[in-house]
Amino acid sequence: MGNVPNLRFPEFCGEWETIKVSELLDFYSTNSLSWEQLDYSNGKIKNLHYGLIHKGVPTMVDVACDSLPYIKEESMLKSFTLFKEGDVAFADASEDTNDVAKAIEVVNCDNQQIVSGLHTIHGRDNSNRTVIGYKGYAFASDSFHKQIRRIAQGTKVFSISVRNFDEAYIGIPSKEEQTQIAKLLITIDKRIATQNKIIEDLKKLKSAITDLLFHSIADAHTIRLGKIAHITNGAGDVQDANTEHQEDWYPFFDRSEELKWFPTYSFDKEAVIYAGEGQSFYPRYYNGKFALHQRCYAITDFASCIIPKYCYHFMNTLNSYFVRNSVGSTVPSLRMDIFQKVEIRLPPIPKQQHICKIIDAFYTKLEVEQRGISILQELKQFLLSQMFI
Repeated sequence: MGNVPNLRFPEFCGEWETIKVSELLDFYSTNSLSWEQLDYSNGKIKNLHYGLIHKGVPTMVDVACDSLPYIKEESMLKSFTLFKEGDVAFADASEDTNDVAKAIEVVNCDNQQIVSGLHTIHGRDNSNRTVIGYKGYAFASDSFHKQIRRIAQGTKVFSISVRNFDEAYIGIPSKEEQTQIAKLLITIDKRIATQNKIIEDLKKLKSAITDLLFHSIADAHTIRLGKIAHITNGAGDVQDANTEHQEDWYPFFDRSEELKWFPTYSFDKEAVIYAGEGQSFYPRYYNGKFALHQRCYAITDFASCIIPKYCYHFMNTLNSYFVRNSVGSTVPSLRMDIFQKVEIRLPPIPKQQHICKIIDAFYTKLEVEQRGISILQELKQFLLSQMFI
């Protein structure tokens, strides 16, 4: 059978209808208001900027839950078309062909006034061929985006226009099947949102408990890091580095990870690793073989009075200290003396072990929850690739 998806609910059969997007949707004018003309605090009419479609709102936009900015009073439009429930909006431009024509569908306007903004295309199914909730996922499907990647125009920034929808098609099953597909994907999206909230709450709880643990130590003394550990950074010319058996070593690069540097200094020990440049400075704990880039720092060879993992957890709370003491404006960087002067609160070893055990438990829980969200996201992508034509 031809026009059917690879995967569908068993109670449905028969071929799907394929239809040009330009025949399914009627299109309405949008505005070109910039972020400077928008305000999250107050206003009468909300505006959907294309940046929110790329990163900000989910596929199904529920205005009661998802935050959208208002148009400032001095930038108020003279004419506009308000969103209705079931309307869709596409981002008409992106630097990535995978995000050109990325779409959202409004599933609940919550009695609020919303308009489609800069670099968006506003569409409506006036023929009532689709149910609310189906179109957003149909336009997120692999089959639709394969068509868009073929017709998108541009070199550095890719774009589409309403005219391109004469060349793009989507599949339309019965409304009953549309409803089942939408319900399944909406349920997965809601579970992903819940999972994200769980992870964010865990991170906040971990941060609060970590601060409490380190600041409530009664029998701790303060000592400078340079007195209880060795601090080094990678040195030498990277072009002269010995790259033999490089795959056996874990290379630590600058946080941007944009350049694949050769390793310079190689170690096989417990260490707390810092990138020497960046906008923020958080450490990594490593126990084993690693190679240190010249723009990174390694804290190693700890004295018997401190557990390396305790040092890592303590220094994970010092990002503001490193940002405050970094040098340079364009690319903030760290110096050796900044590490030497770090003051660490040092309790007895048993208390260090207790603190590490508590914080490590949070990291383990976070890893489990993050694996859960990865599985959900992979499931959603699989369904988007298999349940549409």
